[in-house]
Amino acid sequence: MATGISEMSFHATTRLYAQHFCTASPFISPLRKNAKANQRRSLHARSWGISEKTHNFQNINLSQPFQSRKKFTECHCQQASDIANLSHDEANSTWVQDAVNKVSQVLGSTNGKGAIEFENGSAKHGEDPTLVMPEPAKDLQPKKTRGSSLVEDEAWRLLVESMVYYCGGPVGTIAANDPLDSNKLNYDQVFIRDFIPSGIAFLLKGEYEIVRNFILHTLQLQSWEKTMDCHSPGQGLMPASFKVRTVPLDGDENATEEVLDPDFGEAAIGRVAPVDSGLWWIILLRAYGKCSGDLSVQERIDVQTGIKMILKLCLADGFDMFPTLLVTDGSCMIDRRMGIHGHPLEIQALFYSALMCAREMLAPEDGSADLIRALNNRLIALSFHIREYYWVDMKKLNEIYRYKTEEYSYDAVNKFNIYPDQIPPWLVEWMPSKGGFLIGNLQPAHMDFRFFSLGNLWSIVSSLATTQQSHAILDLIETKWSDLVAQMPLKICYPALEGQEWRIITGSDPKNTPWSYHNGGSWPTLLWQLTVACIKMNRPEIAERALEIAEKRLSIDKWPEYYDTKSARFIGKQARLYQTWSIAGYLVAKLLLEKPDLAKTLWSDEDAEILNALNVMVDPTNPRRKRGKVLKKTYIV
Repeated sequence: MATGISEMSFHATTRLYAQHFCTASPFISPLRKNAKANQRRSLHARSWGISEKTHNFQNINLSQPFQSRKKFTECHCQQASDIANLSHDEANSTWVQDAVNKVSQVLGSTNGKGAIEFENGSAKHGEDPTLVMPEPAKDLQPKKTRGSSLVEDEAWRLLVESMVYYCGGPVGTIAANDPLDSNKLNYDQVFIRDFIPSGIAFLLKGEYEIVRNFILHTLQLQSWEKTMDCHSPGQGLMPASFKVRTVPLDGDENATEEVLDPDFGEAAIGRVAPVDSGLWWIILLRAYGKCSGDLSVQERIDVQTGIKMILKLCLADGFDMFPTLLVTDGSCMIDRRMGIHGHPLEIQALFYSALMCAREMLAPEDGSADLIRALNNRLIALSFHIREYYWVDMKKLNEIYRYKTEEYSYDAVNKFNIYPDQIPPWLVEWMPSKGGFLIGNLQPAHMDFRFFSLGNLWSIVSSLATTQQSHAILDLIETKWSDLVAQMPLKICYPALEGQEWRIITGSDPKNTPWSYHNGGSWPTLLWQLTVACIKMNRPEIAERALEIAEKRLSIDKWPEYYDTKSARFIGKQARLYQTWSIAGYLVAKLLLEKPDLAKTLWSDEDAEILNALNVMVDPTNPRRKRGKVLKKTYIV
């Protein structure tokens, strides 16, 4: 109870602080309705009479340091999240001091630094009291090295040009930045999942500020009120994307203000909430701490609260009997109807990874004991479930082929009542004698035997798959190279849905036609996940081979979002050009192959306690396994 009260107090304090220091503005919506109700949800910064920052940085001198390019408009309000580390007395003191001096102290200068100075000496003239940053690299644009190439140099330039600024600092990268594209839809927004490879690329180059800002600003959006058709999802949901908008300041026609306009799925195609956003946010938070050495961000009260809110949302009780997360179709990278509703592997791999990262970062407090206990129990159950029931190789496939059905007992072999006739003919011929993979989905009487690349690769990275399974997945990729890589890495899934199956499962989706987009298209951004997995398993030559193929085409083809056809010969028919995560995925793969030791900051090693628990669970003499009861729930979330 105490934990819940403290979290409610924190979010109330955060909103009050934002209202005290920032001029309120209505939440931006197409119709701009109900301004007063939406006013409570605003997160914004005042830019005194200065026009909107854009993401078009063609005039940037790339030889200049990163910090000298960061302020295209000025903002002089303290951020709501800055109060999170203060006690209530300290916070009230800060409010009083700043309220008295705010008008006279908000003075812009040509170098983009404000004139903030508190009497207690917490901040000096020209300094931001909220930023305690690790020493960044001196130059974002890398100097020419022997391993550098024109393609790599172009990729860095394009990544910098895709950066978005808010409140005077970089907060993310837009999804695509094609200057000739007049119909941008929502590709001019910062997507949480799309920013992950961009953030990692910056981290690997020693540029930490943009990632830190991204983490903290998206955290602020987490506590917003979210409704669609009078229904609100659970607390802790992270947005799919956000956009920085500059709007006229109410009551002053000569001034403007910046607002963050998030989309939690209420404006997305299909209106699906992004389950993976919060999971990726936790993964990136851990990577920031590992790369920068700055653990102060993850130790902040607001960040710790944000982690807990995501975990509680994921660990909440429901009707499901399985430890896997139950989600709707389109709730992850595959964000359109593709028959992945239920328990898709991609979500389970990210869920497991986020749990591992969160356990590493959560502060040991009395109020967190139940949550940490729930987290540990779920890790063990989820690991066992995926390794035992999602895995297929030639041996397992033969077992399924001989399954008996309609078994009613605690000792049933065919626990999910899978009918052998579900084994698709293509898989019988396609499965190599050496290798295997984790299937795409598992539900009662249903196994989705498609190979999904991201789920399998991240199962390796997070140690959700065993060491033996991880090597077998890479063996399969090597053996089926012509199907999964061909002329551009990497197939998002294999095989494509075709014919009547495509019409029924996708609803005849014209974008997900066979061997296009999410239906068997090839996505260059998956290069970075492939590279981390290969380096972890000490098989970097696989990633090097894939990178060499990609490097021949990406720049020439203008960095497409995806490729079409079975062998990835064509640029996708609706693919955006200069897609940021295609650019960033290439850069991360390139950086990691040049310095493989850096990949250790991105993966999780297998946990000894989990491994011991799994050994007990698979012990045939274990009476609890016979009854099908792996864990006893003794916690409250």
